[in-house]
Amino acid sequence: MGALFGTDGVREVANSRLTPELAFRLGRAGAAIAARHKGGRPLVVVGGDTRRSTGMLEAATLAGLASAGADAARAGVIPTPAVAHLTCALGADAGIVISASHNPAEYNGIKFFGPDGFKLPDELEAEIEAGALAAGGGRMGLATWGEADGLPRPHGPGVGVARDIADAADRYVEFAVSTARCGLDGLHVVIDCANGASFRTSPAAFRALGARATVISDRPDGDNINVRCGSTHPEALSGVVREVGADLGFAHDGDADRVMAVDANGNVVDGDQIMAVCAAYRAANGGLPGAAVVATHYSNLGLVQALKAIGCQVVMADAGDRYVLQEMRRRGLVLGGEQSGHIIMLEKTTTGDGLIAAIEVAAIVAATGKPLGELASAMVKFPQIMVNVRVARKDGYHTSGRIQSAVEEAGAALGDSARLVVRPSGTEPVVRVMGEGPDEAGVRRIVESVAAVIRAELA
Repeated sequence: MGALFGTDGVREVANSRLTPELAFRLGRAGAAIAARHKGGRPLVVVGGDTRRSTGMLEAATLAGLASAGADAARAGVIPTPAVAHLTCALGADAGIVISASHNPAEYNGIKFFGPDGFKLPDELEAEIEAGALAAGGGRMGLATWGEADGLPRPHGPGVGVARDIADAADRYVEFAVSTARCGLDGLHVVIDCANGASFRTSPAAFRALGARATVISDRPDGDNINVRCGSTHPEALSGVVREVGADLGFAHDGDADRVMAVDANGNVVDGDQIMAVCAAYRAANGGLPGAAVVATHYSNLGLVQALKAIGCQVVMADAGDRYVLQEMRRRGLVLGGEQSGHIIMLEKTTTGDGLIAAIEVAAIVAATGKPLGELASAMVKFPQIMVNVRVARKDGYHTSGRIQSAVEEAGAALGDSARLVVRPSGTEPVVRVMGEGPDEAGVRRIVESVAAVIRAELA
């Protein structure tokens, strides 16, 4: 990770560290690199979520693209995976999403897709970062509009233009529906849109497949995205599923690249369990190449045991859906994801897609005739304790001898039947401390002790 890019693009508090000036520079740098790779004038698809700041940052990004000679296709408010799809469908040279995903409303982010619909590799993000920081001596977010950055600045007809994609949402819904294994007639589904980018697309797709859809958190006002709703607060969905007697429910995050499920009894079915359900169905029906899925070090050990019971393997990748995807592509696998609900199905799409994952789970319920609770019960979860320690500086984690000693001692205390994972977040100013094992109370004590050391050293 560099000065700007984390595990999922550039993400900061909007209009503070992530300023319109910085968005302008990122647009310019991205356009210049896309033009170089194409050998001509590039086309970039741009979409975003429902945050108050998205319009401000989108306008600046579009200006940056145009100033470097790139044309833009504006998709409007739309899920992140929809931008990836439209980039491919329109033959565009890149895609840009203005979104901070599951983060609070005051945050925002800018992430890039390549012409193939995949997130950019680290080396290309590093090039964009270098170009964006070239003016002003590398100062982040400062108003240095007139300073030279070494990037193209065409005149007259060389300046880029932005045009709207009038049917962007409809195109994505049609695509998502086309991935379904079967119709969903007779299924009652509750959808929590997190007051985010999916508030139109996910309900439309489920209704097009014949499901009865009850929709909540679908009235974004710019400030209520992810607030007590969505995949980070699935308890809201659980209550409504029980209240209306639905068969199951799904909760997205703000940009709908994640999904968490809820069974008919209101029990949360997380990303690990979703992978277990999908892997079991695919393995039984010849659709799991390599008899393996890719998860992360934060995934529950219960996933490993559940897949082992059906003759399949779990390959562990670093946290972050980009690293899950890299491992999937390297090994030729089609299913992977994170406990947080990033689910990637490579035979269907190029990135984590909350809607397509939700359709897949609902279709498995419809095809098997089994309730989601029964399907998910094949995975027995180990007690898992996660503490997010908010810190002033994440870089100090790797240089503190006291922290490293505490982590080593904690790992030894847990022994072979449990595990400890400690890593700085790639998207937030926190260090995550996760412990897992059969003795929940013991794991909690150890996790809290490590978190206390990190807090004392870095907070």
